[in-house]
Amino acid sequence: MADVTVTKVDEVEANYGGAFKLIRHGLDVSSFGIAVIDLPPNLDQYPEHDHSDDGQEEVYSVLDGKATLQVGDEQIELTPGTFARVGPAEKRKIITTDSSARILALGGTPGAAYDVPDFSKPQEQPA
Repeated sequence: MADVTVTKVDEVEANYGGAFKLIRHGLDVSSFGIAVIDLPPNLDQYPEHDHSDDGQEEVYSVLDGKATLQVGDEQIELTPGTFARVGPAEKRKIITTDSSARILALGGTPGAAYDVPDFSKPQEQPA
């Protein structure tokens, strides 16, 4: 049998109220992070963060809708077909205006084994 795993974005587990789709977990990927993030219109609460502590670089691409990627003083418009790589030390934040966005996020640390962060693991649901 071929070494292949197939899933659909709406069939994988999700965190943060269903907004953070655990694609990496659903496909059992261990070499890099991959998630789909569904952001509602007029969102400015996406956490600003960097990866100085783990050296991870990230790539973002909008699958549907549009969003703005804030990196330092720059604002990059993300629309379908646009890819943006952000280095580990750069503070980044994603915001939306009047439309929602479905964002593909990929991450990994160059030259290092991937260490799965807790936020991208399935969260235990209260009983």
